[in-house]
Amino acid sequence: MGVFHFFEPRAGHGLAHDPLNSIVAPRPIGWISSLSAVGVRNLAPYSFFNLFNYVPPIIGFCSIGPKDSIANIEATREFVWNLVSRDLAEAMNATSASVSGDIDEFDLAAIETAPSRIVAPPRVAASPVQFECRHSQTIQLRSADGDPVEAWLVMGEVVGIHIDERTIVDGSFSTLAADPVLRGGGWGDYFGISEAARFRMKRPG
Repeated sequence: MGVFHFFEPRAGHGLAHDPLNSIVAPRPIGWISSLSAVGVRNLAPYSFFNLFNYVPPIIGFCSIGPKDSIANIEATREFVWNLVSRDLAEAMNATSASVSGDIDEFDLAAIETAPSRIVAPPRVAASPVQFECRHSQTIQLRSADGDPVEAWLVMGEVVGIHIDERTIVDGSFSTLAADPVLRGGGWGDYFGISEAARFRMKRPG
């Protein structure tokens, strides 16, 4: 057994950088498009994002602080998740800029849109996969002591899925073909996937 660096988060980590987002990594990116109550388009990436249920399919992302996406989704009850592929990484990064709520990030990053079929917010046209979602709940996080945390988990039911047919191989979606970008730790670490990194295990039973 090795020597472990131990710390209690509330007392500080004692390292050069907080290790949490490097340890829980890599993570899929929640590139969320939404509309404000008056129709202003918003596009923002969230590194706390995942799929939480199959039937119905439910995804969620967590916003640290009450950002525009939260207000938009609370007002309109709709959003779209757009998969970030490697060729969209720089555009995604551009939409992470802190700008006022009246700024359209699609225009800011020169991103072409595509209309959704069921919900109002637009899709990122070049993204290989988009999920149209209806808002199901927003949960403000709390500490173990019950104190509210300035973080909000937004959940949505996926009601429409768009998949670029070039990512469908032998009748199945190919994660490798979609070339997703995954968030690592530090100030700017990202990861891709490769065939060499793939391995398979069959669940017992």
